[in-house]
Amino acid sequence: MAPVLELKGITKRFPGVLANDQVSLTLNKGEILVLLGENGAGKTTLMNILYGLYQPTEGEIWVNGKEIEVHSPTDAINVGIGMVHQHFMLIPVFSVTENVMLGDETTKMGGFLDEQTAATKIKTISEQYGLEVDPSSYVRDLPVGVQQRVEIIKLLYREADILIFDEPTAVLTPQEANELFIIMHELVKQGKSIIFITHKLREVMDVADRIMVIRRGKIVGETTPQEADQEKLAAMMVGRAVELDVHKNEAKPGKTVIQISNLFVLDQLKQIAVDDVSFEIKAGEILGIAGVQGNGQTELVEAITGLRSILTGKIELLGEDIANAKPRHITELGVAHVPEDRQKDGLVLSFPIYENLVLCTYYKPPFAKGINLNYPEIIRSAQHQIEDFDIRTPSAQTNVGSLSGGNQQKVIIARELSRPIQFLVASQPTRGLDVGSIEYIHTRIIQKRDEACAIMLVSPELDEIMQLSDRIAVMYRGKILTILDANEVTKEEIGLWMAGITPDNSSASKESIKLATTDGVQN
Repeated sequence: MAPVLELKGITKRFPGVLANDQVSLTLNKGEILVLLGENGAGKTTLMNILYGLYQPTEGEIWVNGKEIEVHSPTDAINVGIGMVHQHFMLIPVFSVTENVMLGDETTKMGGFLDEQTAATKIKTISEQYGLEVDPSSYVRDLPVGVQQRVEIIKLLYREADILIFDEPTAVLTPQEANELFIIMHELVKQGKSIIFITHKLREVMDVADRIMVIRRGKIVGETTPQEADQEKLAAMMVGRAVELDVHKNEAKPGKTVIQISNLFVLDQLKQIAVDDVSFEIKAGEILGIAGVQGNGQTELVEAITGLRSILTGKIELLGEDIANAKPRHITELGVAHVPEDRQKDGLVLSFPIYENLVLCTYYKPPFAKGINLNYPEIIRSAQHQIEDFDIRTPSAQTNVGSLSGGNQQKVIIARELSRPIQFLVASQPTRGLDVGSIEYIHTRIIQKRDEACAIMLVSPELDEIMQLSDRIAVMYRGKILTILDANEVTKEEIGLWMAGITPDNSSASKESIKLATTDGVQN
């Protein structure tokens, strides 16, 4: 039987960049093919070619044994190819039905939209593939995982048989990711074929029928979960052996750098998000804040960095109360911040790399001469940081928005760690990154800790918290439930605390432990 899809010798050149280099692959009916690679390896570019968003410089696309030309997403849909993008293409103020119909509207007599017929079809698709979605709900009211189901329904509504999932778990909780994998397996059972783009090794082992690894634009190997392990896949991705475990010396805590006392912070709805929180972090140690996303971590970070007003309480940096201080003042006191949303809060995407690298210091010598910017010095410094932090880019003049996610994150890390700092707030510093970038950023964080910097690490990734932290504070419903020595606690115990199960109700069964460590935390 011929493959449902063949890419033959696909090459894509951009000015100064060879994004895809003679890439060939096949996809069989009822198969999940994982395309694995680092950020910037060329995975998304290749799929954008298949979906008609880019045109190949060279190469051929064959569907069901026939060569086709795909000049637009409409062409792709017409031959049964659909794509779920990493950043959803939904209109929040529209209902599920309106979003799904958009561009493929059903009308009734008089030219009016026939939303009832569309809603009935959506409900049928939802039930057939296990995609539980209410057609009348507004997208803005749906959790992220359900919004992704709407994206999948959009493709099935248009009768796509070849589905491309581009980094689909980047914005999902572990529980939502597990639900997505169940849906994917149901789709292939019913005859669909899937290309799954990712850089998360654990996901590959869970969902793949076949794995193809792309590195720097080229296919460098093919394997299966039965033939490979995470270490082998990591080495194929990066081109060298990758240390998946973090190695660090014992912490040598010094003076107290940050002291939080009885802190209360409100969220956007004026509800208490940070509830009477107190802790301290000393120089030369990492305090990990563990917790399922949405338990007050974001508001805590924003309060410390001056991005959100506090209700009551104290935030003291080396004895100075910085509660409700301006972000610039906090930055000038030696606080670095790696935000959880790099594109929204960490970068100006339309600015070149060299300008993003001086966002904290552009007004100071040597980057400023009076009221004028010293561009030669800014660019010279940027070129040094690009080399030092392994930022993969054609030049310092490249807009940061055109970089891969991993390289965007390295720009933030370079900016924040290249200046003298005493306290680092790292919020989900490796979110959406590949193993090579994760290894690199972890190494830099440990290096800063060993230089006597106090560090607060916020992450829903339990592995990351356990490996990097010296002490672990568990945050649940706005409160710090406990602070534990990272060397004296197990992953299961942390998982229980994260689920709000404390030793006081230690009658929790083994099943409770299992649920706590999989239902909302990555382990």
